[in-house]
Amino acid sequence: MATHDAAPQSVQLGDWKLTCISDGTFRLDGGAMWGVVPAALWRSMTPPAADNTIQLALNCFLAERGSDKVLIEGGVGDRWEAKHLAMYHIDRGRNLEASLAMVGVTASEITHAIASHCHWDHIGAWVVKEGDTLLPRFPNAAYMAPQIEIEAALHPDPVRKASYRAEDLQAVLDAGMLTGYHDGDELLPGIHGHVLGGHSSGVAVIRVDGGPSDQQAIFWADVVPTTHHIQPPYIMAYDLNAEWSYNVRSEWLRRASEGAWLGLFYHDPEVPFARIVPDGRRYALQPVG
Repeated sequence: MATHDAAPQSVQLGDWKLTCISDGTFRLDGGAMWGVVPAALWRSMTPPAADNTIQLALNCFLAERGSDKVLIEGGVGDRWEAKHLAMYHIDRGRNLEASLAMVGVTASEITHAIASHCHWDHIGAWVVKEGDTLLPRFPNAAYMAPQIEIEAALHPDPVRKASYRAEDLQAVLDAGMLTGYHDGDELLPGIHGHVLGGHSSGVAVIRVDGGPSDQQAIFWADVVPTTHHIQPPYIMAYDLNAEWSYNVRSEWLRRASEGAWLGLFYHDPEVPFARIVPDGRRYALQPVG
């Protein structure tokens, strides 16, 4: 497990330099993170604490190429009351801005802030509170999120409401800095958003094109939250539609493994970068770096 003062890990992918930018860690219920997977199996892979929670990372990724400094995903942020800090075991001993500073990048240098979806643990650090006002943390960035997720966050139904904090998104929207994207959109040259759904109404995977097939990367978001979730049936109980999740996971795991794509894992506290490779009827992990 990375320590707070360890240098962020980077991988070169064609013209892109990809760096894991930590916004800390938190913990969620292990059973919810593993759904119908038997406890004896998931406990051996992700040992829980006494309260049955497992540690999860908040791995954002900085993609740099020329003048582009693209932040993929937005962390949990720092606007949490004591009860929520305790409930979710939020540890921001290393936070997003500190992690960026370790690689010599400031918030004002971020050119694009891309989210896979708008759950509270994926866009929380998009904003900062100054006095009583919420403002975009990255003042010069183009913010992007799936259009269906923007609508879900601003107008959630009772099932989805607890997963979103509309005020985080509203602050960016009020600043005129937020654009919604759709399935297959090129967000900027070399980066595409693929809206899949299943986990949420419009969760997306983000694909970074570095040239040849083995120079492709995929940010898995909550579609494959950790390197332990690489088998298609390993679906979280948090997913809104398990059947849909199974179908899109199966298809995209196949694509990624056949293409030897570099995987970027948001919630894995040990392995931010790895490739998924075929292993008979299952998949195996090929670490990177």
